[in-house]
Amino acid sequence: MGGRFPVSAHTDRYENAVTRCFDAWNARESEALARAVAVAWAPQGGYTDPLADVRGHEGVVAVVAAAQAQFPGFVFRLTGAVDGHHDTARFSRELVSETDGEAPVAGSDVIILDAEGRITSALGFLDRVPATA
Repeated sequence: MGGRFPVSAHTDRYENAVTRCFDAWNARESEALARAVAVAWAPQGGYTDPLADVRGHEGVVAVVAAAQAQFPGFVFRLTGAVDGHHDTARFSRELVSETDGEAPVAGSDVIILDAEGRITSALGFLDRVPATA
């Protein structure tokens, strides 16, 4: 085998899926949140992390709304590059205060995409969480 690994031709697919995921997590108005989840997730897609395990758009909307209620004035931000192969992508993120830049929550996600590039499964890992979470 040669010294270089081939670069995936699907890099944009992974980055677009992650952008749509962040659009959902950062949508603040309830109708915009529902629309963003419907664009990012397949109808029966799910989200699982140590604090949640949901399926379907309503479940994902509920988890996102709960996170927003717990951390008002915070936004999710990508840290590092999106990496992917086949139908799977991974990325790291932080939850950042819009006021002072504090980032009390950080972690990584692995997402599985359907043929249309929508999330069928998102698995979240939390590396940093405040004691009150």
